[in-house]
Order: sequence, then C-alpha cells, then structure tokens
Amino acid sequence: MINTSTIQSFIKGIELFKGLDNREYKTVAQHCKTRNFAPGSFLFAENAPREGVFIIYEGKVELFKTSTYGGETRLSLFGPYDFIGEGALTGDSPHSTSARAINKTTVFALDEAFFREHGPISVKIFSNIARVISRRMRQANAHMVASAAQYESGQTRSEHDLLGYRQVPNEFYYGIQTLRATENFNISGVTLNFYPLLINSLATVKKAAAQANHELGLLESGITKAIVQACDELTNGRFHFHFVVDMIQGGAGTSTNMNANEVIANRALEILGHKKGEYEFCHPNNHVNLSQSTNDAYPTSVKLALYKSNETLIQVLQQLIQSLRMREKEFSHIIKMGRTQLQDAVPMTLGHTFGSFATSLEEEIHRLKDNARLFLSINMGGTAIGTGINAHPKYSNIVVKYLREITGLDIQIAPNLVEATQDTGSFVMYSSAIKSLAIKLSKISNDLRLLSSGPRAGINEINLPPMQPGSSIMPGKVNPVIPEVVNQIAFKVIGNDMTVGLASEAGQLELNVMEPVIVQSLFESIEMLKNGMNTLLFRCINFITANEDHCRQMVENSIGLVTALNPYIGYENATRIAKEALEKNKRVYDLVLEQDLLSKKELDQILDPQNMIRPKQ
Repeated sequence: MINTSTIQSFIKGIELFKGLDNREYKTVAQHCKTRNFAPGSFLFAENAPREGVFIIYEGKVELFKTSTYGGETRLSLFGPYDFIGEGALTGDSPHSTSARAINKTTVFALDEAFFREHGPISVKIFSNIARVISRRMRQANAHMVASAAQYESGQTRSEHDLLGYRQVPNEFYYGIQTLRATENFNISGVTLNFYPLLINSLATVKKAAAQANHELGLLESGITKAIVQACDELTNGRFHFHFVVDMIQGGAGTSTNMNANEVIANRALEILGHKKGEYEFCHPNNHVNLSQSTNDAYPTSVKLALYKSNETLIQVLQQLIQSLRMREKEFSHIIKMGRTQLQDAVPMTLGHTFGSFATSLEEEIHRLKDNARLFLSINMGGTAIGTGINAHPKYSNIVVKYLREITGLDIQIAPNLVEATQDTGSFVMYSSAIKSLAIKLSKISNDLRLLSSGPRAGINEINLPPMQPGSSIMPGKVNPVIPEVVNQIAFKVIGNDMTVGLASEAGQLELNVMEPVIVQSLFESIEMLKNGMNTLLFRCINFITANEDHCRQMVENSIGLVTALNPYIGYENATRIAKEALEKNKRVYDLVLEQDLLSKKELDQILDPQNMIRPKQ
C-alpha cells in the first residue's frame, strides 16, 4: 500500500489538481484508493456505470472504443501522471469507452462521493477539468482537419495502370487502382475502414507473404523490412482512413487487395526514404503482392478477420448469458404460470424462464466455435485458381508458418487448393451459425415483450427498464424498445444469411466472384449482433424486475391448475371442473372442494405451487 505522503507528493504534479493548497492536497491524498491492475484487465468498460477518476501512478493504460463496424479502435495511450474517467464528474451517462492495462499498472482512484462531499476542492478540480476537456477538443478538431486535408491540397502525383494515367492527390497512400474503385463502386457507403479487423488481417497476410518471399530469396532485405514495418503500423491502427473501397464491389475483391497493396507500398516507400508513387523502389504488385493473387490473399484475410471477430462475438454473448444466469438465480423462488400456445399450461418459476434463455444461448457458443474453425483452412499459395502459378513450390508451407507465428492460430493449407479457391462453404456454414443465434435472440426478445406486456391489460409478470417515452400522443406509455431493436437486428441477420447463400450458389467454375457481398453480409451481421447483445445486456436484462405477487395470483387463479389433479380425480372430472370454472368464473380450488372430490388437506398439498414445478412420485 502506498502511503499518503507519497500520494500527496505525486498528485502535485498532476494538472487535475493544479491550484490546490497543501491542506487540500492532503485531503485528496487521504481519499485516494490504491488499485492494482494486471496486464489485460479493465479499469472500466464501455456501457458500465462511471465510478470516478483514475490517476495513473505507474504502468500504461490504453483507452479504446469498440467500433460499430468491427474490432477495437485505440483512442489514446496513458502513463504516469495522466488521469482518465473524468467524465464521471460531468454527467451520469455510462462509459462510452474502455480502459485496459497494457502492463502491470497502479492507479489512485477518487470516487464520485469525494467530489460531493468536498465542495471547495471540487470547484477547483472542475475548473481544471474544463480546461483539459477544452484542450482535448481542440486536438480532436485538429485531427479531424488533418484527416480531411487530403481534399484541400492541390498537389498530385501521376500514376498509371492498364487503362492509362491518372493524377492521384499526393496525400493519399492508396494509388490509381484504388482511385478507380472509389469511382466505380459508390454502392453501400460502407468502406473497408469500417472494419479495422479486416484491415489488420490484410496487413497480416501481406507481412507473412513478405517474410516468406524473403526467406525464399525472392525479396531483398530492405524492401522486406519496409513492408513489414508498414504492415505493423497498419495493425497498430495507422492509415486506416486510406482504405476507402466500398465493401460491395465487382472484381472478386481485387479492389480490396489493391487498396492494401498500394497503401503498404506507399508507406514502405516513405520508410525507405522515397516519395509516394516511386514504385520502381517498392511496387504494389511486384513486391507487396509477390507470390499472391487476390484469389488467395483476399479470402485468407477475410477468414482471419472473421475468426477474430467471432472471438469478440462470443465474449459479448458470454456476458449476456452470465446476466441471464443471474436473473435465473434472482427469480428462482417466484412461481408463475407456464404457457403453451399462449394458453395457461402448468406452473413454473420465473427463474426457469431466464435459465432456459441462458441454456439456449450457451448452445450457440459451441456452434459458433465449431463453424469458425473452418476459417483456419486457407488457400495461400494457390494464387489465381489454385494451381500455384507464379509462386515458389515451397511458398505455401512457408507463408503458413509465418501466419501461425503472427496470429498464434492453428492455420492449415487446404488439401486441394483448386477446390479451396472456388469454395465458399465455410462462409455458408458460419452464416448459418450466426443466423441461429439471431433467431434465438429474437425469440427471447419476443418473450420479454410478452411477459412485460401491459402494465394493466397484459401479462405484466416482469418490468423492463423504462428507456424512453413510448408515444407522441399517449401520455405515460413506455415501449419495450430494446427487445424491439434486437428483433429488427435478427431480421437483418436472417436476410444477410439469405444473401450469403445466394452469393455462394452463384460461384462459377474456378472462382466465386460474389465473395465481396458475402464478406460484407457476414461482417455486418456480426457487428449488429454484438451491438444488439450489448444493448440488450446493459439496457434491459441487467435491470429487469419481477412482479412477484402478480405472478402468484395468476397461478392461483389459473385453470391450468387442473392439470395437476389428473392423477387424483381422473381426466373426465378434471375436464368438467375446468369447463365449469370457466363458465362460472370460479376457482378450480373451490369447485373441487364443493364437489367433495378431494379433502382440503389433500388439495392443498397437490396444488402447492412448489410441488408442481418438478417431477414427483
């Protein structure tokens, strides 16, 4: 434990506490809680409630955001004397970013209660926070201007391809073929940079290819090092804005492959001390694309990215399952009526309901993992159609060796590269797995909407957290908007699965040119499901409450209780009692006693709800 005097001395160097006097520094230090974080552990996570401010004493912390369209985007890296989480002092919204320890990290934490209890100190700190936020916004605005500067310069460079010459703005790291693709494929508005994991996987494949070619003596050391460095920079999040081709494109992914080749080549040229476009020193095709074709590099990159995306999808799914298990335990004592065909059936617990949700989703984890393993079989070295033309005979095995080293995955060369180059079966199988998950999530959402229906004229067994007013004309109305949006996500995923199936069927001879729409559909489905499950978890499941008394009353008044009497009074009597209860609006319990079918003691024991929720002899 770090003592108060050490903390006091340390925080004097932090801008957040600028202007405090010695007495105030001591007060702050006394309220700082020392917390230690192992590498990879979270200080806070997206959508979690804000707790307070973290002052970094030692170690490094990365601030990142989960992108709407894929992976993690690092926003900044913090070290000693930095502070994060100051948003906890300016609002009650949950965290919009995540903070994770890079190495062993020690922080001093000040929770919100301190700022409520120490007004004069808080005023000074808030003043410092305002100044820091203002400066950070200026930096953000400058970054936005810099990213758009490519549209402001008049400098260009001349590049040529098969179709002729074009002037490419000098700020672009991509080249003429990417420029043509942006003009030809203004289709969905969703470009490659929406999916950072795909860009990272393209860089991984290009890096492994360069290393393999160098080992075979096909690529000189200087160019190899420059290509490897450029690829490493891409995987660290740099230059992603230069991946501008639409996800849906003609050409079987050639535009995507060339976008990567050109960005890597031009960055490698800078590393080598040359200007962009001086391709005689590092060429997109001759060097970056050496021993490759779009038809092996593109699907391999996609498969690696989908495998990584699936890991994140499963992590989100596991968090949702954990929350459902907590609701199962919390509601295990609440008796309610089970229903079949929307009619009263037999009693159960509300815990049973949420436990069945959790088990159903747990089954999907196995399906997702099993189908994602298909992506580890790749066709690198097959080049154009699987025959390996323009590749060294040993290239396939060597490039796979490097891919394994870089990714840590058990990647294998497909047994028949001609078949593997034209086959899209792994995409079809995986798409069916995420469709299955979507269907189950939609069914769960349907049930949540039914169980919370009302509040006066519906089932009303549970309460969903109120997220927003539900009507522009009906005062007091609150709708189940979170399950509703999950339903709609499921519809999109189901439609995307149909697209994947049609595109896979449309393959012809030695190549399936429809892979881009397959890729776009899968990535869109994964990201929508991740976002939908996070929304369902943090804005619904975590905060569901039960109407326990109402649940019990519905059981006691249900005609469905008569099912439990079958073994004791016979089917005919039970049917007659049920009919009479409906016609006379009387309780089953009362009618059985009136007709002396059972004694009160026998009836109480049989109809005890706790005795009807499990098998008994």
